[in-house]
Amino acid sequence: MMNMRLDVPKKSLVFNAVPEVHFILLFVPSHVDLGPGLGTFFERMMSVPGSTIDVDFTLFVCHRHQHCPQLYIRKARVEDHDDLMPIFMHQNEILRETYGEYFLAELIDAQDEKNHAVVCEDDGTAVGFMSVCSEVNIQLLHDCFDLGPFHGLCKPHPDDILKLPQEPSIETDEEKSSQTSQEAESVFSQNSECISAHDMDIQMDTKTEDVLPQTLDIATSHSTTESVQNNVSEKEGVNIVSNAELPIDDVIGTDLKAAGTPTLETDERDSFHPVYRGAVTAFCIQLFCIDEKHETRSLDFLQYVFKLFPDKDFCIITVPHLVPEFLLIQNFVRVNPSSNSTLDHELYVFHRAGLLKSFKVRAATTSDTPAVEMLIKTLDLNESILDDLKVFTQARRDPDGTPVQAFVAEVLDQIVGISVIKNEMDIEYIRSHYNLEDFIYFNHHQQEEHGHLYHFALNPIFHHYTKYFLKEILRLAYKSCLYYPIYPQSVDGEFQNPYAHSLTSALHYMVPVRPRRQIVYPLEKLGINAPSKQVSKDQLSYALNHINRKLTLEPKVSVNARIVVVGASNVGISFLETLIFCPHLKFNNLTLISTHGLPGKNPPDSKNRGFLIHSHCFNDKDYALMSLCSWVNVVVGKMTGIDRAAKHVVVSKGKKVPYDHLVLCTGQQYQVPCPTGAEISKLQTNREVIHSCKQRYTGEVPTNLFNLSDDQDCLKAGHWLKENFINSQGNVIVYGNTIDIYSTAQTLLSLGIHGSRIHLVQPPLSSNVTCLNNNAIEKAVKEALSENDVCVYYDSILAQWNEGDHPDPITCASFTTNTRPFKLQCTAFFNFSNKGVDYETFKAINDACLVYDGRLVIDANFHTNDVTIRAAGPLTKFSNIYYANEWTHSNFSSKEIGFQLAAAMLNLFDPTLEPVSEPPEDLDRLIPMYRGCKIQGGVLPGGYNYLHISKPGIPTRLDVQITQPNYGMEIITGDATKGNYFRIHVNQYCMVETITCLSKEPFPVSNYICLFGQHERVLNNLSSRWKEGLIKDLYSYFREPWSMAIYHDRFIDLKKELRQILISSQVDGLPSLEQLVHQIVDGKLILSEKPKKYLKRFFQQNIYKRRVEESILSYLNYNNYHLPMYAWPGIV
Repeated sequence: MMNMRLDVPKKSLVFNAVPEVHFILLFVPSHVDLGPGLGTFFERMMSVPGSTIDVDFTLFVCHRHQHCPQLYIRKARVEDHDDLMPIFMHQNEILRETYGEYFLAELIDAQDEKNHAVVCEDDGTAVGFMSVCSEVNIQLLHDCFDLGPFHGLCKPHPDDILKLPQEPSIETDEEKSSQTSQEAESVFSQNSECISAHDMDIQMDTKTEDVLPQTLDIATSHSTTESVQNNVSEKEGVNIVSNAELPIDDVIGTDLKAAGTPTLETDERDSFHPVYRGAVTAFCIQLFCIDEKHETRSLDFLQYVFKLFPDKDFCIITVPHLVPEFLLIQNFVRVNPSSNSTLDHELYVFHRAGLLKSFKVRAATTSDTPAVEMLIKTLDLNESILDDLKVFTQARRDPDGTPVQAFVAEVLDQIVGISVIKNEMDIEYIRSHYNLEDFIYFNHHQQEEHGHLYHFALNPIFHHYTKYFLKEILRLAYKSCLYYPIYPQSVDGEFQNPYAHSLTSALHYMVPVRPRRQIVYPLEKLGINAPSKQVSKDQLSYALNHINRKLTLEPKVSVNARIVVVGASNVGISFLETLIFCPHLKFNNLTLISTHGLPGKNPPDSKNRGFLIHSHCFNDKDYALMSLCSWVNVVVGKMTGIDRAAKHVVVSKGKKVPYDHLVLCTGQQYQVPCPTGAEISKLQTNREVIHSCKQRYTGEVPTNLFNLSDDQDCLKAGHWLKENFINSQGNVIVYGNTIDIYSTAQTLLSLGIHGSRIHLVQPPLSSNVTCLNNNAIEKAVKEALSENDVCVYYDSILAQWNEGDHPDPITCASFTTNTRPFKLQCTAFFNFSNKGVDYETFKAINDACLVYDGRLVIDANFHTNDVTIRAAGPLTKFSNIYYANEWTHSNFSSKEIGFQLAAAMLNLFDPTLEPVSEPPEDLDRLIPMYRGCKIQGGVLPGGYNYLHISKPGIPTRLDVQITQPNYGMEIITGDATKGNYFRIHVNQYCMVETITCLSKEPFPVSNYICLFGQHERVLNNLSSRWKEGLIKDLYSYFREPWSMAIYHDRFIDLKKELRQILISSQVDGLPSLEQLVHQIVDGKLILSEKPKKYLKRFFQQNIYKRRVEESILSYLNYNNYHLPMYAWPGIV
């Protein structure tokens, strides 16, 4: 063992980092000398008489009390003022500025039986202060927080009103679906958007891990606290009266699901609050401060202050949302705010039973079953938990032969927690589909050390023991890792997962694991060289959460700041995704305001989703892998106003959503077209009406007019067509000149609508760039439309609906052209023209005095003119000070924009990040340039699968681009009309810049996206092979086994590693390859041969070649489960 020298300030580092640790044990061979470093802090333990173990080994111990002793708590005295004021002033001067220089002395002097002030002492000096009061504004708390699980912090009373009286009514399908959703006791059953819109305009989904504590608190308090507290005084030295248990008898019949979540079904239920008439059984902490050095001993106060109020069971504290969660309240239970709460504080609750230290975890036994049944009886999946417990007690294995283990947590012989785990039998799938190695070295863990958490229920009185419970489970079960999946929920609220996982309150302490992008393998072509079925199988996707031994000792930073995102656009979803996958941060108040809630609820393989072209930012599988509903509150409604002074967003029907940070990313939508009003009987042309085309429509919106913006709009349109159009007569008009008109036409054809009933009407282009911008593809699409008898009209402007009469419903539509106008019969009108910012969104922004100039104006860091309001996406434009009006976020990848927005905001919350330095003056007027590719994909008329991947930029005609001298080269195989067209543009630097595919057969889009930005040499010398005529079909070329590594999600890491080798000096005294290149370019190195030849010889003759080969072989070997088709030395 190496001798270590520890600095005195660091000797208590471990105890400060892990407050629950009281002893550190060091077990070493007898011949090892600890040396002067460790020997100073560890003392030798004497062995038990008769033991022979000390012959070979020695046990040393380090005691907490020698380094971070428990603090002495006493009543505060006025003379403590001088010790305490520096601590207060170091942290905050607001109190002194508000109440004067001697506010603390006055507070101490004003103590009475209702108000107490206590201090903690270290070596005779006051180092902490707490002021507590028995007077609590309980009505305010009832109005703003869901205190049902704690019986309103009141004692039970016969006149308590705990439930809204139910009136007999006939349940609709929507109501049944809603009840099914609410009754599903699962972590992924939080999305209540199946409630129909006429029932409710605004709905808020509770975050998952908070529901269980509320239910369990009611379920378990009677069985634990009554008998536990009867024994507290003699066993724990805490003064707790025997009648202080949480009430259950008056609450047990309550609708626990309604009480446990602020998702309510009607306005009446939304306004209902239980009425508690019993005495208040809580006291509050008014003021708390402690020296940073002693912060880990904050909990020492509670035992003393509970003795001051022997008739109170709860200690509560409220803190502003923007105050970081300090160590004291990390032991409290955070209470869910009500859905209509606008209070700018968080409420934390601590029950006096939480002071008990006799928290033990052991394997469950058959005799524990009645107590466990009492503990979980209010949970909907209680039968599943009991069944798994029965399996453990009787057979130790489930019917499939998988080992099962069950553990209970007990306090003073009372069961307060239950957990059931099984061996993780699908660990190869998890490793290959999730970034598990962000948290563990996989090869350091045996397969049997991976466990699957099925059930975890713990009385929230002991919520602060959750990590300890998990650590003990890992220890007793001989596991090193636990995994908890969250399966998606279908639209109708039915469970889709094949396993019954109960909701877990431990989710807060677990980390969400990012999914990995998967290679789409040509399995038939690979044959025996394909990955195993465990890796390549296609199963129901789920979000994965994880915890291991190391993570149980790593604290999470809770962020209570209210971050409100308006708009479930790609930017908004990417922003939320980035935040929730920060493993060391836990955002408690993420809220999404969206007209249709969270996306991703469409039925699988729905044809209706094909109306709109796809950006390939997210799909339903991505949403399932994220499980945003587990972390994000959802308000279903539309933003109608922003009150910047009060800091809240006004949603439908005047509901208010408070915020600390507001993010606007509503994007742009197709707006209702405004007919020009031209009378076609007068034979007017476009030239005469062009000035009135851009006006906003203010009339009644026809019911058969469809402006599609998202999947829910498409689903609704598809249902309408099936019910009202497909089996009837009439025409459908598709109006616009974006690429969506072609995908919509194909969707209409696929629904069985004959082409002669479909009319594509295209208004004049606003620029000279068409939506497809490729003559070959445009020709193929036009031929396909003609073959299907679809009529296409060019340069046509909407003149009137119903010849100027009442527009609802639309029965005919007339259009002007450059020559003669025309009129079409119309049963359904699909509009894809006039894309812009929604008027209500514009009005909310404009009324809030945010700078708006055609779009919402932002700076390079996403800021509007309000420091608390940020915006991103097509809604925005850069300020004129950047002189870049042509560039907006519309020119870039929305997914990358959302990521960068989150990265910019994380500096406010993440203590591990370095402060961002201000850019130099000459650079602070430059807009950021993002490099992610822009993607469009979908199915075009003729059944053509279409994909276009390009670099961010201002649209330019393709035929003009090709004529530029620095264009590079294009590689094309196939023919667009034959459905095997593949085009790659390689720029002047030999990098793949554009990919365009048009194929009758499906192709692996995710694979082709990986080709963007690659050097053509990486693609197996693509350019030279093309010039030599060796590539006849790019589809086949990119299905060959050599290309699989390029599609691997860690290929980018390999490239970074290889680059690092080349730019680093591998041999002392010799420059790196990068330095050589600079010397040659600068003329400092005179060569007698061509630079390329010299650099190649230098690379091969020195260690670089071997290092590069070793790195590549190591990459292939480590990722062999994904890339078994590659050979490496020794395989033959």
